[in-house]
Amino acid sequence: MNFITNLLFPKSKASSDSSKSNGLPALKRNPRGIHIKSEPEIEKMRRSAKIVATVLKEIEAMVQPGMTTADLDEYAEKRIRQMGATPSFKGYYGFPASICASINNEVVHGIPNPKKVIRRGDILKVDTGAYCDGFHGDSCITIPVGKVSKDATKLIKVAEEALYKGIEQVKQGNHLLDIAEAIEDYVKANGCSVVEEYTGHGVGKNLHEAPSVFNFRTKWIPNVKLKAGMTLAIEPILNAGSKHTRVLRDRWTVVTVDNNLSAQFEHTVLVTRDGYEILSDRHNLS
Repeated sequence: MNFITNLLFPKSKASSDSSKSNGLPALKRNPRGIHIKSEPEIEKMRRSAKIVATVLKEIEAMVQPGMTTADLDEYAEKRIRQMGATPSFKGYYGFPASICASINNEVVHGIPNPKKVIRRGDILKVDTGAYCDGFHGDSCITIPVGKVSKDATKLIKVAEEALYKGIEQVKQGNHLLDIAEAIEDYVKANGCSVVEEYTGHGVGKNLHEAPSVFNFRTKWIPNVKLKAGMTLAIEPILNAGSKHTRVLRDRWTVVTVDNNLSAQFEHTVLVTRDGYEILSDRHNLS
């Protein structure tokens, strides 16, 4: 789930209460400082991220035209709980579901709905998180539903490759802007735009922690040096047209202003002394 560049949402007692009732810890707003994880903590993060990766891999395999986004949400929550975790998103600042399901021009934070039918040719973003043993995992994929247009195929490909371009810059001694520059340069070279209202973030005891992980060059935040033990949710969001977005009346679903397609991929990544480890790698679940 993305971090909003204006520091998330207004304070709300109801939001905190909903998190507590769902089995999540009370929200810690705007946590300061970067938490360097110990080896035992990293092992716990591996478990939570693996749960997320497993759920996304299963959803990717099961999606077909005629299903609803509510069907996927029901499945995700059931599987997360079966594996001994709690859905990170459900109740988080009042979000009503266990996944974000965003279709076509929906950029992020789409609310699952039994009336929202997935159709052939759609591109579907599924973002989810799992809270296990005191730590969160977070990941997102974009799924082509059946045969999609050439433009959609290109956008999905560039979005996933942009994520890995950013991850390749993760190693002790590099900086956050090394990640941002690699993503931005690759996206622009391929004729797409980077959504700037939403960023990646640190992840661990809190779903959103310091630092913010931007996908474009910016002077808004310190250019933090990466250290082994940091865990980052890196998540470039790409639009086929304009980078600009707007929020719908549900106060969650974000769409492109020009109705063009949007795609996103995200991984929870550990900074190591020699490079990185992708904790949410759905292709390596052994």
